[in-house]
Amino acid sequence: MNKIILIIIAYLLLPSLSNAAQLSTLRDSEIRNAVIIYVQQKQVNFSNEVRLKRFTIGGSPSLPEGNLDYEVVAPQQWGGWGNANIAVLARQGDRVIGNINVRVEVEVLADMVFAVRQIDFGTILSSSDLVIRKNDVGSVQGRYLATVDDAIGKKARLSLKANVPIKSEQLEKNPIIKSGQMVTIVAENERMRVTVTGKAKSAGSFGDTIIVQNLNSLKEMSARIINSETVQIVY
Repeated sequence: MNKIILIIIAYLLLPSLSNAAQLSTLRDSEIRNAVIIYVQQKQVNFSNEVRLKRFTIGGSPSLPEGNLDYEVVAPQQWGGWGNANIAVLARQGDRVIGNINVRVEVEVLADMVFAVRQIDFGTILSSSDLVIRKNDVGSVQGRYLATVDDAIGKKARLSLKANVPIKSEQLEKNPIIKSGQMVTIVAENERMRVTVTGKAKSAGSFGDTIIVQNLNSLKEMSARIINSETVQIVY
């Protein structure tokens, strides 16, 4: 008799248990989607590929039926890659009805500059030394060069290993004009072009702005480095 009663009770409860399971699955999916959208938005300025490798909801949050809005709250310093503990706030209307703890592991694949072979200390990098490959941002803690132009013409501050992403702090600019060097100073506009001989008062690389001295007037002025012998007045 007792078994029959228990079977009847279980049968009557089955629909509600099934609905609760379906609602829980739906909410988990909504929370996951909110996290994915958040991570993608953090990478919106980059042509990066994003994948949520791990997604774990802490506890068993009980959320009601009806439409919910979600807000992801992550540590300020988190770049949207690697491991993080984040919070997802669930709102119904203007009321917060849930604060869900979520553990995530995000893989972000970005274009990175690699050395194709070992680069010795002091080497000036050229395009033949470099290649672009996709790599996980988390593996380099977000420190990498995205284009070969960021590396070409710069000098290795230490030996660089082959097939390893290059970081900006591993390189330094290679001065093409030295302090005290004689240079040609160019001043031009739409109508005319004037050149005079000058002296560099500081060293710099292509595109840098340095102080130069006009040897005719002895005046000092700012000029942008055009090549290893020429600078152009900055107006």
